[in-house]
This record gives sequence, C-alpha cells and structure tokens, in this order.
Amino acid sequence: MIISPSLLSADFGILKQELEELSLAGADWLHLDIMDGHFVPNITFGPDQVKNIAKYTALPLDVHLMLEKPSEYIEKFAQSNPYMIAVHHESNDDIHKCLEMIRSLNIKAGITIKPKTDTAVLEQYIDKIDMIMIMSVEPGFGGQSFMDGSVERIQRVREMIGGRNIHLQVDGGITDQTAKAAIKAGADVLVAGSYIFKGDKAQNIQKLRATAVQTE
Repeated sequence: MIISPSLLSADFGILKQELEELSLAGADWLHLDIMDGHFVPNITFGPDQVKNIAKYTALPLDVHLMLEKPSEYIEKFAQSNPYMIAVHHESNDDIHKCLEMIRSLNIKAGITIKPKTDTAVLEQYIDKIDMIMIMSVEPGFGGQSFMDGSVERIQRVREMIGGRNIHLQVDGGITDQTAKAAIKAGADVLVAGSYIFKGDKAQNIQKLRATAVQTE
C-alpha cells in the first residue's frame, strides 16, 4: 500500500518543516494538486513552486494536473523530475497526446476521472498508463467527504486493470474508515490530506497502513 499525502492540506507557512515531518512519518509519495482556477474553482501552485518543493524533499512527487490545457504545462512540471504526472480525462485537451508526452519524458503517466464520469472511458487509455486515479470527491478543495458510489467505481476499475502493472489510486475523503473500503475494492495508492495533517502525521499514516494490513 502506497500512502501519498496531499500537500493541499499542509501549512505553507512552515512548508519545509511539513515536508520533513512527512518523510519521517513514513509517507511514500507526495501528492501535489495543481489547479488553474478554470478546470476546477480553485488555484494552487505552479511549476516554479513545485521546483522549490522538490529541493526540500526526497519523496517521489505525485503530480495531479487539474488543468484545462495540461499539454501546455507538462514539460514545465517535468523539470522537477516527478515520479508520476496524472491528467484528467475531462480536460479540454488531447489526452492521448498528453499521456504520450509524459511517457516520452521518462515519467510515469496517470489518468484521472471525476466522480460523475463513467469508468468505461478509461478503456481507451489502458495500454498507455501507469496509474488510474479515481476521484472520490469533486476535485478542487480538500476536506471533503468520501462520496457514495466510489467503492463500486473502484471495483469496476480494478476489474478493468486485471493483471496489468497499473496502480489504482483513490483521492478524496480518505480516512482510516474509508481507506478500508477503498483497499478492499482494489485500491493500492491512497491520497489523504486533512486526515494526515490534522494531528500526528506518523500516527495517522500508520493507521492507514494498519487498515491495509487488516484487509489482506
């Protein structure tokens, strides 16, 4: 089980400290939500800020592009040498081209869908990706609750993946309780923001890991 804390819930006034604490707490990846104010009704940070973040952490960067035109920014975010870049099926762009661009830069490529998007749309990307991300909240803001119907969607995508070497990530409303359902349904990467950052990071990450062990 891979735990990818969402930096959206961090205190940016003490960001270096937050990054150090996440590493010591046992985080596996670092999830970066990139929002442009158009694709979703929020704005976060750009390529230069991600470069600065990369200077202060050895955690693999898990970059989630919530952008109207991700193709215009992929190369810029690639300069931070992230482990993964994921783009949304719903973006107003050539998503096949985006995935090919990511992989041509020797970065793993992910595809993401919103909660109301039919999981069947993922079939067209299945041989071009390294990860599928299921949004279990409407993208744009942290601290939301895990949406009804998400478990069934995770199950359908796990069946679609079959024996392929593709990660199945779930993002939104993850707690030790919802994590249990997501893992049972087939998730192997959990993105958690407010759950991890509220309280002791190490204890909260350990609770998520314990949940994964209990479901084996």
